[in-house]
Amino acid sequence: MSKQIFPGQLALIATAIALALPSIARAQASPEAGDDKKPEVQKLETVVIQARGRTETLQSVPVSVKAFSAQAITDAGIKKPGDFVALSPNLSLAESQSVGTSFMTIRGLSQVRNGEAPMAVVVDGVAQSDAKQFTQELFDVQSIEVLRGPQGALYGRNASGGAILIRTKQPTNETTGFVQLSAGTGGEKIAQGAISGAIVPDKLMFRLAGNTTDRAGYFEDLATHSKADAYKNKTLRGLLTWNASEDLSIDLRTSFVRDNAGGGAFQYQPTHLNADCTADLNNLFDFSRLDANRVSRTFCNNNLGINTRDMDEITLKADYALGFATLTGIVSHNKVNEYLSVDQFPYTASRSIAPGLDGTQTQFVDVSSDSYELRLTSPSKKGLRWMAGVYALNTERFVSTTTGTDLGHGVDFISYDPKPNSSTNPTASWFADRNHNRASAAFGNIDYDISPKLELSLAARYDRDQREQVVDHRQAAGSLPAGCSASNVAACTKQATYSAMQPKLSLRYKSDEGALSYFSIGKGFRSGQFNQSGVGAAAAAATPPVMGVQDQIGAEITTSAEIGYKALLAEGKVQLNAAAFRTQVENAPYFVFIGAVGAQVLVPLDKLTLTGGELELVAKLAPGLDAYAGLGVTHSRIDKYVVNPALVGKQAPYVPSMGWNLGAQYRFGLLPGINLSLRADVVNKGKQYWDPENSTARDAVTLLNLRFALEDAKNKWSTALSVNNASDKAYNAEWVAGGFATPALPRIVRLDLRYNF
Repeated sequence: MSKQIFPGQLALIATAIALALPSIARAQASPEAGDDKKPEVQKLETVVIQARGRTETLQSVPVSVKAFSAQAITDAGIKKPGDFVALSPNLSLAESQSVGTSFMTIRGLSQVRNGEAPMAVVVDGVAQSDAKQFTQELFDVQSIEVLRGPQGALYGRNASGGAILIRTKQPTNETTGFVQLSAGTGGEKIAQGAISGAIVPDKLMFRLAGNTTDRAGYFEDLATHSKADAYKNKTLRGLLTWNASEDLSIDLRTSFVRDNAGGGAFQYQPTHLNADCTADLNNLFDFSRLDANRVSRTFCNNNLGINTRDMDEITLKADYALGFATLTGIVSHNKVNEYLSVDQFPYTASRSIAPGLDGTQTQFVDVSSDSYELRLTSPSKKGLRWMAGVYALNTERFVSTTTGTDLGHGVDFISYDPKPNSSTNPTASWFADRNHNRASAAFGNIDYDISPKLELSLAARYDRDQREQVVDHRQAAGSLPAGCSASNVAACTKQATYSAMQPKLSLRYKSDEGALSYFSIGKGFRSGQFNQSGVGAAAAAATPPVMGVQDQIGAEITTSAEIGYKALLAEGKVQLNAAAFRTQVENAPYFVFIGAVGAQVLVPLDKLTLTGGELELVAKLAPGLDAYAGLGVTHSRIDKYVVNPALVGKQAPYVPSMGWNLGAQYRFGLLPGINLSLRADVVNKGKQYWDPENSTARDAVTLLNLRFALEDAKNKWSTALSVNNASDKAYNAEWVAGGFATPALPRIVRLDLRYNF
């Protein structure tokens, strides 16, 4: 809860810096007498990005961007999305409940359970169609770009807060690859590898990459004497590139992911537990114990959580040079299937102590989607540059949520059908629906050089999202639409259409000294959606009642203005990037959990104002020695909340008020042919509230991450030791209104052995 860094952490950082001092001294030493050569100026490397769909430099793009090259990804030890999010100002990520559940917040725009993300995630040019695809293993990755601010005109639906662009390593003519073995705390064992080469030189090339992870887990479940968060992953990716002619290239991309894990590891803070993990029925709840800073790293569930996620993708992408433009076509099929079975709140070793208490709960989600995109992109080396295209997405989504009676025989697997007559785990409540969503869009942008110093950019995208929900007639009668029955399925169907134009205007000015200033204003759109039918009535009947829950929520609309500045200073040795923004938001989603019926529902916050900015600094202090820092600030204010007008003026939930990171890395020759790399990162996760009432805040948390690596100077092999959360800081990764808490990861030590060929 303290915002200070502990003395021991400072000592570790000081040690790394002290090791760099000899190099600094050599770099700053004057030339010897008679030596007319001037010392070579050490500059920062030029960072090349694709943020606007073209190859440009980081410092020339009028967008707030945090970029990671392949080397930066390795140096920072980035293995999951949360690793690069922690190093990106004004981004935060909470992960809990299941491998596919995560909550991204970018510049105050937040993702919630069962909701759409506030930013587009694009992998190798293809947008992910479901939020459950985001939290994957990151390996064999060429670059990551985090774009802040509305990007809907270029990257489409849900990009109101920004976009994340991930590019995996591409096929090569030469036979290359790597093998990496890792071991870490929690009984973790990881094997990764990739191989690339030519089937027909210069014509047909391939790349195959895979990962397998097996981890026993970090947290103990005291009731079952097992780890609550075991995790296994198998991932296989393939990419085939065919250069059919000088004008035509075709890429075929496939990906298969299989996850098996623990899940639903929550504590319900008000619960009084006996020594044997059962509920104290004489004094069950104490609501004065609600505290987002109260952390427990053990659990008491008599039903150990089970979580599986299967993801399959196949994508075909073609680029054809027409002379005046490049025509790109993309067809992608994705399938995501996730299942979760867990103990029911209040998560004790007791069994069904009362209706709606300590039974079981499950959720099954099956998503299949097909996306299509066609776009024209003009050549980059002209004073007028343009892009235009169309996009379509067809999604079929089935979701069922149940609670069950705990008879001590475990949790029945439930997917498409309830089991009310089960002899082992009869279904107590059942919510289920099929959703057919059709999204379409047309988009375009123009970049025009008014003069060598001034560029005007205009972009627009029109999105139309048609949603249909068919409620399962077997739900409880009070939760069904009027007239819904097995013989009247038409009455079980609900339909809604959401649409919006997303315009954006940008002005970029380059000074004679090379500094860049820009201004932009744009509109963002995140589609509305259906809650599961009947959850509004269930929420109103809960104890205590939760008001304002509807079976349908409206689209989120944002209007954002931004100013920014980018510069290279000190002869190219210092990079300074800054941006400030103000965003008006309508219908921001807020998540509510109704434990008695296992209902996960969304409620809109009618109007918010978000104001803030980012400051990022990178400096080359000496050959091999780099320092960097980032600061993100977001002030949030609820301007209108019809459900409870008394909350106007409160801070928005999920939004850290401030976060920062700083660090240094020093790479130098230790022995002939062998380099040593030392790196220290300090990451601050800012104070944030979890509900519109601002009932309890998680205080700011400061973490220390360390990495030490021995590397072959010719990049043939490396050995790296990393320590994340070195001080073993205990804090909650998520806190849900009412007192549902899940802890963040403890100290993790990992050893990586890598061989490149």
